[in-house]
Amino acid sequence: MTGGNGILLLTKSVFAIMIGFLGALVLGIILIPILRNFKLGQRISVFVGENHKKKEGTPTFGGLIFILPTLLATFALLITDKIEFTTNLAIVLLVFVGYAFLGFLDDFLSHKKKNNEGLTTFQKLFLQILIALGFFYLYIRTGGSTALHISTLGINIEMGWFYGVFLLFILVGASNAVNLTDGLDGLAGGLSAIAFIAFSLISLMVGFEEIGIFTFILVGALIGFLFFNTYPAKVFMGDTGSLALGAVMGAVAILTHREVTLLVVASVFVVETLSVILQVIWVYLFKRKLFLMTPLHHHFEKLGWKETDIVKLFWAVGLILTMAGIFFGVWL
Repeated sequence: MTGGNGILLLTKSVFAIMIGFLGALVLGIILIPILRNFKLGQRISVFVGENHKKKEGTPTFGGLIFILPTLLATFALLITDKIEFTTNLAIVLLVFVGYAFLGFLDDFLSHKKKNNEGLTTFQKLFLQILIALGFFYLYIRTGGSTALHISTLGINIEMGWFYGVFLLFILVGASNAVNLTDGLDGLAGGLSAIAFIAFSLISLMVGFEEIGIFTFILVGALIGFLFFNTYPAKVFMGDTGSLALGAVMGAVAILTHREVTLLVVASVFVVETLSVILQVIWVYLFKRKLFLMTPLHHHFEKLGWKETDIVKLFWAVGLILTMAGIFFGVWL
């Protein structure tokens, strides 16, 4: 990359963050009062404690605040020929819109039923399989590799048709990991913004400029969203946002062949998910809890930590791991 091209790419990246940020700020100012007027508030579980009960009624569906500006800004750049429309970008948009729609349905049904039970597990899995099939079809049609390739570790395993199952596993795992982490004000949004910085840089490094710009727009939009979502939150992202964020993170990791880097960058999300799994196993085997409450951030709450301190700690850990992921995925 020449100096001139590098400066141009840096300028595009900064501009992408800016338009995502401004778009989310403007939409947040407009959308939050509308969500309040329609009484689209979050119902809080009785198990999370009194500190969270006061959040009852806080508007949800807030994921739209970063989803819509990201999509509109991306389409604007496509129409003006500032970025190229590629199959890889089509895949990312399919996953982003597909999982956002899935999350929106879940949030809508939860609100309609007046509880936290939206789509059934079967319905969610069925829709996730449809999205994964669309991903796999587009990927194979353009000659995408079906090998698990990790150059740093010298691993190259041909998976064939099983790669489709692998895609589904990554998408479902990543989306649910972010969804589980979305339990404290600003936690999932901040960690996602930090993680996407790594995947933006990785995408640019491997020559996927369009995905790099898309993810930088998303980073900016998430920062704008955090203006309304940090403590005390004026809006929650809901499944609309959390499922979309995790799935796109997984999709970009697959397309850039940085699946192991995803485990590093998203380690906080992974640990949060493992805490839930370990809790279930521990209770089943030993008839007692391993953690005071899961996901892990609730364990710290039960220990008496302030919500803001937990979020800052997790953000700091996420930032360190993201920097390690950039080193692992770009330089090593």
